This record gives sequence, C-alpha cells and structure tokens, in this order.
Amino acid sequence: MTSNAGKNIFRSLDWMTVGFYIIFVVWGWFTIYSASYKFDEPNIFSFDYNSGKQLLWIGLGFLLACILLAIEKRIYEMYAVFIYGAFILVLILTMMFAPDTKGSRSWIPLGFMKLQPAEFAKFSVALILGHTIDKLGFSLKKNSDLMKALALILIPLIIIILQKETGTALVYLAFLLVLYREGMSGSILFCIFAAVVYFVVGIRFNEDFIEQMNICIGEFAVLILAQVFTTGLVLFACHDKKTAKWMACIGLGISLLVVLFSFFVIPFNFTWILIIVNLAQVGYLIYLGINTRFHRYFAIAAFAFLSTIFFYISGFLLNRLSPHQRTRIEVLLGKKSDISGAEYNVNQAIIAIGSGGLSGKGYLNGTQTKLSFVPEQETDFIYCTIGEEGGFLWSSLLLIVYLLFIWRLIHLAERQPDTPGRVYGYSVVSIFIFHLFINIGMVLGMTPVIGIPLPFFSYGGSSLFGFTILLFIFLRMDAESRLNYKVQ
Repeated sequence: MTSNAGKNIFRSLDWMTVGFYIIFVVWGWFTIYSASYKFDEPNIFSFDYNSGKQLLWIGLGFLLACILLAIEKRIYEMYAVFIYGAFILVLILTMMFAPDTKGSRSWIPLGFMKLQPAEFAKFSVALILGHTIDKLGFSLKKNSDLMKALALILIPLIIIILQKETGTALVYLAFLLVLYREGMSGSILFCIFAAVVYFVVGIRFNEDFIEQMNICIGEFAVLILAQVFTTGLVLFACHDKKTAKWMACIGLGISLLVVLFSFFVIPFNFTWILIIVNLAQVGYLIYLGINTRFHRYFAIAAFAFLSTIFFYISGFLLNRLSPHQRTRIEVLLGKKSDISGAEYNVNQAIIAIGSGGLSGKGYLNGTQTKLSFVPEQETDFIYCTIGEEGGFLWSSLLLIVYLLFIWRLIHLAERQPDTPGRVYGYSVVSIFIFHLFINIGMVLGMTPVIGIPLPFFSYGGSSLFGFTILLFIFLRMDAESRLNYKVQ
C-alpha cells in the first residue's frame, strides 16, 4: 500500500469508533488497577501487578490495530478460507496438546503469557461467513446453503466445547443473529428460544410434583408448551389459521379435560395422554405436508416431535456439563443453594454493586473488591468494581457508552456496500452484544456464570487482542468502503 493510500485510509477511518475503543481500554486499565489495589499504593505501571501487565497488552493492542489497518480488505477476502481452516487446525491441536488449565484445555502457554485461540477464531468465522454468503446463487432460504452456513459456526463451537470451554463456545451462537439478518428464517431463532424455555422450565421443576395428580410439573409444563408453540408455528409460519384453530381446540381441549378429570374425579398420571396428543399433532402435520407438499409442515412436525421428547433428554444434556457448570445453572434456577461456591460468587457481586449506592464509594475505595470478597474481580466480575466505586451513575454511564458504541457499529455495518463487509460488521455487533448481555447479566445474577469477559475491560491479553482484531479489521473494511464507494 502506498503512503498516499495509507493517508487516505486514515482520513476515511471512523474516528468515532476509534474514540470509543480508546475510552474503553483506558477506563478498563484504571478499573483493573483499582480491582487489584491493596492499600499499599502499588505502582500502576509495575509489571508485578496486573495493571502493569494490562498496560503492556494495551500497547501491543494499539500496535496490532495499526497493523490491521494497513492490510487491504481484499487480503481478508482472498484468504478467508485459509484463515478459517488454520484456526480450526489450531483449535484441534490446542484441544489435543494444551496443558490442563482449571479443567479445560484451551490455553497455549507462551512463556510470559498464555493465549486462548478460541478468542481469536471468532474473526475467522466472521470472514468465512461473509465469503460464503457472498457466493453467486447462495441463499440462506435454501436448506442446503443454510446447512453450510450453520456448519461453519458449529465446527469451531463443538471443538471449543470439547476443550471444556462451554462459556466461550456459546459466544459463537451470536453468529445466528447474523444469519437472521442475511435472510435465515426467524423460525430457527424461535426454535432455539423454545429449547431454552423447555430446558429452564423442565430442569427447574423436574423434581416438583402436583400431589393430587402425581404428575411432574416440569414434564407437564413442557408438554403443554410444546402444544402451544407448535400451534403458534402453524399459524405464523404457515399462515394456516384453520389448522391452528383446530389444533388449539382439540389438543389443548383434550389436555384441559384430562387435567380437570384427574383433579376432580379420579387422580392419575395423565402424562401419557399428553404425549399421545402431541404425537397425534406430529402425525397430522406430516399428513398435511404430504398432502400439500408444503415443506414447512414437515419442519414443524419435527419441531413438535423434538419438543415432546425434550424434557426427557434435557436431564441428559445437563449431566453432560462439567460439575461446576451444572451447579451454576441449578443455583441460578433456584434448585440448589451453594453458599460457598457458585452462589457465593454472584451474591458477593450483587453486594459489591449494591453497596456502591447512587454515586459510589470513590475510586480505589471499594471495600468488597479490595478485600477480595468478589472472585475473579479483575476478569469476569470487573463490572463489580465499577458498580461499587462509581455507583449507579458510573455503572449506568458505562452501559450508555456501550450502547452508543453498539449503535455506531450497526450504522457502520448497514452502510457497507458489499455482502462480506456487511456480514463481518454484523458479526462484530452480535459478538459484542452477546458478551455484554451475558457478562453483566451473570454479575447481576440474571444469567448463568459461564465465564466470558467484558469487552476491553476484563484483564487479559487474549480477550483484548481478540476484540481488537475483530474491531479493527471491520474499521479497515469500512474505511475502504468510504474511500472507494463514497458511503456516508
């Protein structure tokens, strides 16, 4: 790239987004220093403390950002397949040969630091999705093309789960929002939502019984929800009001009758009747699919069948998680109390944030964090330090700045003149949204504690470099678009 071209790129750079980046990393650095402050006035620049190490990562991050801005967009497009394949190979090798670190094999030791390839692989998935969706004739409305796109997401996700990094793997589900933006049916997102509802309701109430009828509340609720969701899909996905009406009247009507009969006449476990009703709906949907040759009926029939058996496999899925992850989910759902473990982490985080009040205790004056009551306070629970020392005002301000940052990224993604740029941009948006929602949600006790960092704030080189790569590749793409296509 010539010097004049370089100057033009920097003139076209979206400096507002760069400004957000600088605000976050500097604010995050001071917060890490505060979280590690032990009343003995350690030097903020000392490499004996995490604040000094984070400053080194920030400096390297700025250098990395400059390098990324110097690489032309066409290089990423030309080598998207190679970059994706290389990261898949690295993830596999990491799973096989990385040393055990807190129960997972996901970190590569490099002398003075450790790197987590799963954090860097996100940008490779964003690149390959843009490259794939941009192909002539590719459409996410075609089942074959949709399966290809989903496979590109699921391959690294599964490998990372095998590394026993379930929290990091779940971040890759954010790419489904990108596929939805590019034309994937909203029914798939609805199915994922339904699966989450089934899992939460089924697991939360799987040991609770209605004594008069001797029926498991979780099992009963999931089977009824399956009927409701299936009827809703027929109505909104197939626009078949007549079938939806009859399914609601017959299916829910029979379910209501057996509930009333069991409660007021002869108590009995009527689960098998609900299962028969649901399977009858499955059979009827298959009949409609064959009769009308409308493939959506088959898809809804598959959804109804899987919904019917989901309760019985949700326990199996829960048992496949590692013990500490299972405990965290059970604590969040109120099934179990773990005062010294998962529940302790969340309780201490909530106490720390609540103790900050409206305006906080002041910088370096947080007692909950200074006395190490909050575990992982420099990484996963860094938001506690902001809440305790800055109070509601500063913690709210951070959320507002993040919201403006996300809004700006959406604006940049929408103005991209080509598919690869737009897909990559929305990938960046989706990943940041997922991290923010889960990280702050787990600190507030609203989501399971799965251990993912707060972008640009949590201590660590891997997360900082990973977010920097994601962001500045996109900024380079956007700068070229503004330069070559005069987009606003």
